[in-house]
Amino acid sequence: MRRQYVLAVDQSTQGTKAILFDEGGQLVCRTDLPHKQLINEKGWVSHDLSEIHRNTLEVIHNLVEKAGIQKEEIACIGISNQRETAAAWDRVTGRPLAPAIVWQCARAEEICERLKNNVMIASSREQGKDGGVAEIIRQKTGMHLSPYFPAAKYAWLQEHVEAVKKAKKENTLCLGTIDTWLLFQLTKGEVYATDYSNASRTQLFNIHTLEWDKEICTWFGIDAAMLPIVCDSSRHYGTTDLEGYFEVPIPICGVIGDSQGALFGQGCIEKGMVKATYGTGSSVMMNVGERPVHSELGLVTSLAWGVDGKVNYVLEGNINYTGAVISWLKDDMELIASPGETQEMANMANKNDTTYLVPAFSGLGAPYWKPCAKAIMYGMSRTTGKKEVVKAALESIAYQIADVVEMMKTENGMQVKELCVDGGPTGNQYLMKFQSDILGTTVSLPRCEESSALGAALMAGLCSGLYTKDVLRAGTRRNQFIPSMSRQERERKYLGWKDAVSKVLV
Repeated sequence: MRRQYVLAVDQSTQGTKAILFDEGGQLVCRTDLPHKQLINEKGWVSHDLSEIHRNTLEVIHNLVEKAGIQKEEIACIGISNQRETAAAWDRVTGRPLAPAIVWQCARAEEICERLKNNVMIASSREQGKDGGVAEIIRQKTGMHLSPYFPAAKYAWLQEHVEAVKKAKKENTLCLGTIDTWLLFQLTKGEVYATDYSNASRTQLFNIHTLEWDKEICTWFGIDAAMLPIVCDSSRHYGTTDLEGYFEVPIPICGVIGDSQGALFGQGCIEKGMVKATYGTGSSVMMNVGERPVHSELGLVTSLAWGVDGKVNYVLEGNINYTGAVISWLKDDMELIASPGETQEMANMANKNDTTYLVPAFSGLGAPYWKPCAKAIMYGMSRTTGKKEVVKAALESIAYQIADVVEMMKTENGMQVKELCVDGGPTGNQYLMKFQSDILGTTVSLPRCEESSALGAALMAGLCSGLYTKDVLRAGTRRNQFIPSMSRQERERKYLGWKDAVSKVLV
């Protein structure tokens, strides 16, 4: 009997992966390609949408060849994606109208400030609310008004790019996150859609009514009718022949944002379970069940996924620079030749060194939401050297994760007994042990390192009937780090971090 596989495309900030999973949800093979990070003198970060599309086609070709399988053995495709990156293209030609604005990019900050200060757009009843327009947006979307999210990025594209202005006038403008862009391209323009997880991250989606919020869209100058339809994460979206590569078109049956995909892939399907994804930036996410929980302390509320017509919600904190700190050490500071060196250097560093790095290279995300903050190295002594700087950089990742987890504990009044983690930096044992110590919590790694892709594959496999819900056990942990740092030392170190952060918040 012919075997069947699920193909997952994981389109992330740094590159695109194609990953093959078998009938039991086990990873069989993986291929990947990087794409260019387009950064100008203003610090604006962009991606070439056409390059991302080309790379998606190529990694799938490479995967089939590397795995040595028949194309007909692929039962379905699932997609996970970098979420808040904003794309604009023409509905008729299918061509990009501008480079995508990457989630890290804060170029639309002025639009958020302008909206926040425009009291004319709210009714007199709404003006009386604390926080005005920004608070109305938070209550409806679960998001703090910020250039981090696509809403302001879409507005910026409409205001500053002539091709986008023209397409809007001619009613051919498509606006979407990367999942929508790929769906549109892979189905030759037949599918213009997104899923609940991605829609909820745009700051245009009402998480209570589960619809695009026409009022908020109007505030950002966006026509809600021009946005993609919103669907369950596990459903039949359409089919693709991958531009003639597949003789028989393959169904696309799963779409989910990468962080929510990692939550699902890690098996965090019960209320109160928490995971952290360590990528270029990081997402710390808690499953809060079938009802939204609004944070008063700097976290955001999103949709986890939609399955069988029901949605789950999450509390989430997003951090701009975590894994990217290691890239900064290598590419910009030239302190290391490869990421693997950081573990040994941190272990060799002076353990009593008090240096803190606050990596606010593109502002600070949750729970501070300070897009204009600048990075700082604080607490150095005369004996601080290269190893100590590397140690501080690694520890800055753990401190930022701890900030969000502590907020979640305060918000819910409950203890976090386990932090499930995934992403490339989790291979660094120094970082994982320090993360466990600074949280005072067990840190658990998954059996499958590609949690985002696994989440997308599970969504697709459940829809196609290849998987049953028993396969969710594929997220079972494979390794754990147990805290051993004393309470006094933990509190001293964490207070030092908070002191360093305070210096960039003024």
